[in-house]
Formats: sequence, structure tokens, C-alpha cells
Amino acid sequence: MTNVAVIGAGLIGRAWAIVFARAGFSVTMWDRFPAQTAAAQSFIADRLPELHAAGLLPDDPGTAMARITPAESLWDAVRDAEYIQENGPERADIKTGVFAELERAVRPDAIIASSSSGIPASAFTEHLATRQRCLIAHPVNPPYLIPLVEICPAPWTDPAVTERTRAIMVRAGQVPATVKREIDGFALNRLQGALLAEAFRLVADDVISVADLDALMKHGLGLRWSFMGPLETIDLNAPGGLADYCHRYGPLYATMQEQMKPLDWDDALVARLHAARRAELPANMQPVRQEWRDRRLMALLVHKATQPD
Repeated sequence: MTNVAVIGAGLIGRAWAIVFARAGFSVTMWDRFPAQTAAAQSFIADRLPELHAAGLLPDDPGTAMARITPAESLWDAVRDAEYIQENGPERADIKTGVFAELERAVRPDAIIASSSSGIPASAFTEHLATRQRCLIAHPVNPPYLIPLVEICPAPWTDPAVTERTRAIMVRAGQVPATVKREIDGFALNRLQGALLAEAFRLVADDVISVADLDALMKHGLGLRWSFMGPLETIDLNAPGGLADYCHRYGPLYATMQEQMKPLDWDDALVARLHAARRAELPANMQPVRQEWRDRRLMALLVHKATQPD
């Protein structure tokens, strides 16, 4: 399997193109708006030297760039592809139309995956005659710096397609995690949502400031969670392992869960949080901070690559 088609050349699509080209795949890229494809090529050309300098691109940037070919039509992009990664807008009606087009254009044995971050595949593939080859492959942004990919099949996805997709992601240098059945937000966003819900509550109840709340993650939980999951973390935080931890702290967590009632993210709370962030980071500095984030992610990836698993 060497031919991949990336459909949609926005921020996620162009990042996927980097992922696959870096791993040696032949990539075709198409977007309904040619200017978007041109912008994606410029973005990729700028990112590849940075990745090479950081040690995250084994080939010469020009060699990797040559593996990415812009296509003039959707049919040209997918006709030889064995795996298609769709990256359209997060709307079920748009994805329904795109997947219908893809089904008519792709090879009968090609896998069609969507980068959807919350819409399940069943919401836009039920009408397809070959719906068994469709599923979700949800990346974390940006996927060329964060390797986790959630793979979530629809109820009718062929299990062999799920396994083939996992194998493709491993070959591409990503880390697949299969969500066994469809659920709102899949798994990653549900975990993030749980943390955000409590973060918003703590600020709303004036328990902690916005800056100090972020500090809890950056200099506390986040350090461990950058190389261990939450279950491994608690397994190592008690002499007798996970069961011992639950015995010691279970009552405390039960009390906290009773206090964690749903909280609406109303306009006043969102405005308060937004204002705190803009005081910390003016809007015109966001692009600069995003570049800083990406450089920090590069450094973290390089460090992790040198450490034993």
C-alpha cells in the first residue's frame, strides 16, 4: 500500500499529507478550492525543513515534498488510491455528499476514512452501497506532531477494514487507538470534555484563576500524562497498584463526582474565560504562540523518541 489520497487541503488535510509523505507514501491532494491546495503546498514546503532540522523527517525535504501531488479533480486524486483520508467541514450533510462522490470515484477495494472529530461515520455513510469500507480516523491536531489517531468504525464497517486502517496508521508512524463502537465525541474528546467541564466549573466557582488552572496541567498532571495514561498513573501511585489506589482514594473521588454537576458554558462564563486568555495572550500574538507550541511539540517528540517505552 503506497498510494494515499487526501481530500480537503485545510489545516488537517495538509497535516495528513505531511504524515503520509514523511512515511514514504505517494500522496495526491485535492480541494474544491484550488487556492486552498496552493496554500497547503506552501505550508507543507515551509514545515518540512523544520521537521528535518528537528530530526523528525528522515528524508530530504525536497524528496518528501515530491511525494505530494496536487490533483485537478477529485477523480484524479482518488483513482489510484488504496486509502482515502477525507477532511471536509464538520457537517454531516456535506460529508454525505462527499462520500457519495468518493464511492463513485474510488477503487472497489479502497478504504474511505474521515477525519471527523465528532460526527460518527454512520451519520454520513448509511446510504452507500459499499459502506462497509468506511470509518473514522480522527487525528489530534497537528497530526504530524501528535501521533494519536482514533479509529472508530460504523456499525457496518468490516472488521478487516478497521484492522487494515490500524496497519496503515502504524506504517505512517502514527499511534492508532480503536474506539470499539460509536459514541458522541469518540473517546479522546470525551476525556478532554470531562477535564474542561471541571476546569470551567473551578473557574466559575472562583476556586482558582485561569492562569493557575493551566499551571496545574502544564506543571502537574501534564508532565506525567505526556508519557503515561491516567490508568497507568494511578497504578504507579499506590504501593499495591491500581486496586490499592482505588481503595485509598475511591471515597474521595465518589464525593467529588457528586459535586460535579453539569454546568452550562453560558455567554458570561465564556466571556470571562476568553478575557482572561486575551489578557495573557493578545489576539495578534496567537499565531506566534501557535508556532511556539509546534516547536515545543517537536522538541517533545524528539525527546520521547530517545527514551525507552
